[in-house]
Amino acid sequence: MGSLGWEVSALGFGAMRLPVDHSHLLENEAINMIRYAIDHGLNYIDTAYPYHGGQSEVIVGKALEDGYREKVHLTTKLPIWMVKRKNHFERYFDRQVKRLQSNPDIYLFHGLNKQRFEKIQELNLLENMEKARDEEKIKHIGFSFHDSYEVFKEIIDSYSWDCCQIQHNYLDVNYQAGIKGLRYASNKGIAVIIMEPIRGGKLALSKEELDNRPEIKNFLNNASIDRTMADWALQFLWNQPEVSVVLSGMSNMQQVIENIQSANNSGINKLNESELKTIHGLRGAFESFNLVPCTSCGYCIPCPNGVAIPSIMNVVNEIGYWGEKDKHRYEMIYNRMANTPEDLQTRLESGDEAEGAAALCTQCSECLDKCPQNINIPNVMELINGIFTKGLNISELKELKT
Repeated sequence: MGSLGWEVSALGFGAMRLPVDHSHLLENEAINMIRYAIDHGLNYIDTAYPYHGGQSEVIVGKALEDGYREKVHLTTKLPIWMVKRKNHFERYFDRQVKRLQSNPDIYLFHGLNKQRFEKIQELNLLENMEKARDEEKIKHIGFSFHDSYEVFKEIIDSYSWDCCQIQHNYLDVNYQAGIKGLRYASNKGIAVIIMEPIRGGKLALSKEELDNRPEIKNFLNNASIDRTMADWALQFLWNQPEVSVVLSGMSNMQQVIENIQSANNSGINKLNESELKTIHGLRGAFESFNLVPCTSCGYCIPCPNGVAIPSIMNVVNEIGYWGEKDKHRYEMIYNRMANTPEDLQTRLESGDEAEGAAALCTQCSECLDKCPQNINIPNVMELINGIFTKGLNISELKELKT
């Protein structure tokens, strides 16, 4: 676990996707899953304040009764977007300890980006973290992250962090912190925790979904070894020496059993050239569904008009992959963005986090020279605005590729 001096299981339990039935959390099943994982060698549990509407921490706390707490390293996170004043740190921390029925070993600033990191500095919240550690309420300090590599490097270099948590999988090698961030943190002795190893289920397709995507299925059929899609994704991460622990948000007992089997077969630098070639092919097959060749490098931002260009591109590519039937999921994400300059300004001035929708694009073209992929961003923003305001369907959306 980086320079922390203790060993961690290859697989960690991410408690963000516990089993539910019609939005109702299945408490007994979740507890059984967590305890089964611990009984079979898992020793790292990750949760957070907002997961499952606050119930995740409660369920994890119950699962760790009866002697299970002593068998694991427990992590939770400060909901930094909810912190408005310095003394809010203790308010949320105390509430989380009560839910968990114990103190976490690791306490993370949740989902840092440039704006949230500035808030940490303005409120001097690292002082609160250090005070909690000095009083032995926590053991280690870290952060989870969602922003560009440049912001990640700035945060890493600003403090002697014990650990960090980043999104990483074989599709996201250049996304957010990316593989560069993984290696940069590791070289400093900072433990790196991996989230989204299966990309929210995208890298573990059902048989029916796979039958409808022959580009992906062909690479699996021609692989030198027979593996499930989830196993390919996990092995890719465990193969990298810089990875400390991989979190999987498991939703049923079968996933727990299969992931433990995968972890038991994992190893650093274990994949051979043929296996790495299969993963490279899978990455290319998935990327072929992208409607815009955006890598989320972030060079196009900040936009002078507040347009959240990479976020919008990502939403569009997800629609391109999942299709019209799942468009509503991404419409919900997009519709949370500000559609007028006044709305954006009001939200930002009130201290809220806000991103600008494609409607804010004025076609100023300032972004054109900044894009390494040579995407005609103003044209794309105009088309995307039409998708969400004029009801264009997927067939029209695919015109973005031409």
